[in-house]
Amino acid sequence: MQSTTVPHRAGLRVGAGSVNLPADDSMVVAGSILPRHVKGQEGELRAVAIVIEKPPTPKLAIVVCDVIVVTRDDVDAAVAEIGRTTGISPTNILISATHTHHAPSTIVVHGYGRDDEFGRRLREGIIRAVQQADANLSDGESHFYFHQGEENTIGGNSRLLLADGTIWWVGPCTDAVRPTGPFDPQLPVFAFRDADGQLQALMYNHSTHTIGTCSGDVRSPSFYGLAAQELEVELGGSVCFLPGAFGSTHNVTEVPPPEAVKRLKGAITEAVEQAKPMPVEKLASIQCPFTFKVRTFNEAVEDEKVSSYCRKRVPDGADSTINVFRNMRQVLAPQQGQVRETTLQAMVIGEVAIVGVPGELFTGLGVDLKERSPFQHTYVVSIANDWMGYLPDREAHTLGGYQTWMGLHSYAEEGTGERMVNELLNMLEPLANQQQ
Repeated sequence: MQSTTVPHRAGLRVGAGSVNLPADDSMVVAGSILPRHVKGQEGELRAVAIVIEKPPTPKLAIVVCDVIVVTRDDVDAAVAEIGRTTGISPTNILISATHTHHAPSTIVVHGYGRDDEFGRRLREGIIRAVQQADANLSDGESHFYFHQGEENTIGGNSRLLLADGTIWWVGPCTDAVRPTGPFDPQLPVFAFRDADGQLQALMYNHSTHTIGTCSGDVRSPSFYGLAAQELEVELGGSVCFLPGAFGSTHNVTEVPPPEAVKRLKGAITEAVEQAKPMPVEKLASIQCPFTFKVRTFNEAVEDEKVSSYCRKRVPDGADSTINVFRNMRQVLAPQQGQVRETTLQAMVIGEVAIVGVPGELFTGLGVDLKERSPFQHTYVVSIANDWMGYLPDREAHTLGGYQTWMGLHSYAEEGTGERMVNELLNMLEPLANQQQ
């Protein structure tokens, strides 16, 4: 475990930076089972960075990118250059993705690969955004404001138990019996203002898959990113979205994206208005290695799970989807039981804790972590510093469904999600007890 916390003796300083990630119609778009291309774009695809410092405490940097995931390779390359040019320690940098399903692919998954040119632009964008934020660190003292708001209409648990005992993914669900897990409506806002009260930077956190555009089949940061960009115009400062524990939640309430943007802006604005100053007596970040195994599987059993569901629920195109999963399992078959390593992160700003999880954490696990945390205010940032697919709980593995089918999107052994939560709680404990 590495810790980079030292006592502070000076005022809080904050800087923000934003870099557009250029894309074009030739680039394959992530977020589907099969490859797809779109025409045109709404909003911007961006890397947004916020750097926080309270001298002599080492700087913290939070970066969020409008892409489906960030990979370990991209993160490692970016933090090395960030460290070289700004002096910010890799331990103190959290890099995440909004998980928009409407941006060029940054991964190899399902039936398509990574767009290498867009991946190069992503790395450069992350680096430049942090460099800008570092250069923009305020001369005067900044102030931290916090409020836990709520938005409970955009999203819900999407793993519905169906009458035949399967878990809904796509296709009709008129025979749905019940949701199989919780929905987390919490919408915390983290606002930084200068001495004159002007907004410098704003982050907000919510837990639903980032799927849906306002203008048809186009590239888009989706409703979370569009809301952030509109709020920048209305409120000033830089605004970004931190994805919560969204692995088991989608916009099942079918709120149209334009309406979702409107509702989010209303909830965020209300939370900002209610936000109260919070002293920043602690500013810290810890990263720890986390090992897990690629789970073992029975090919015949896995093939039956996918085939039976697709042929019943989505018969049109079922063969194409079934073949994609067969191909993914073929890639993973020789990797069964392999030990992999990733990174967990815990960051503290005042009395607010943010934990970075390198995958799509199920909401139930996120709620459990919040309830057991030694901090009153604890929030999950998924897809932080790496991507290892879905992170279901044990009950979800028992129930089955797309998020647990073996594939490049879900390959960690059962129990990995619970172990991860426990390790994050162990990381938070010394930070809570730390005196500054």
